[in-house]
Amino acid sequence: MLPGADAFKRAAATVSKGILDLVSSIPQTRELRSDTPHERARAIRKRAALKAAAVSGTLALPSGPIALVTVVPDLVAVWRIQAQMVADISGAFGKTTLLGREEMLYCLFRHAAAQAVRGIGTRVGERIVFNRASLQVIDAIVRKLGVSVSEHVVARSMSRWIPVVGSASVAGYAFYDTTRVAATAVEVFDAGQPPVR
Repeated sequence: MLPGADAFKRAAATVSKGILDLVSSIPQTRELRSDTPHERARAIRKRAALKAAAVSGTLALPSGPIALVTVVPDLVAVWRIQAQMVADISGAFGKTTLLGREEMLYCLFRHAAAQAVRGIGTRVGERIVFNRASLQVIDAIVRKLGVSVSEHVVARSMSRWIPVVGSASVAGYAFYDTTRVAATAVEVFDAGQPPVR
């Protein structure tokens, strides 16, 4: 086995556990159905993206070997912010009862790991229909996501070695990633209302 392969497996298992914990407890929202859900979703997206960027950039400030210790806490913190954002967007569209594990997995990871989540959501016309998945299916998806996310993290982790510049790039990616999650959530929960321009 290659040096570091065990460390990668442990990291992938830790990431998978973080994802499973996250989707097993859907956050509550205080968002009420909005008369202008697209406009409200944009405000929710902006607030969450700024918060994710601030958290991620702060956790990426340490440089060198210590920086690698902050990677998983950074991911989990950003995912929690994004999960709350997804719940809030579902509330703005009046669809909180439709938000389950499958929808949360799809919203959080479709843009980053489409292959892993493709079996839980199917496009039918303008809507995405979700198949309820057993715990074993969810676990298999989460394991695939753990490996995929870990590979992505390894590729990006070198930027954490460069003080300030690394932090800024990590914060920028967290902002971008959060806006992509928001776009997916709007696509999932949109009830056919035209977007507000």
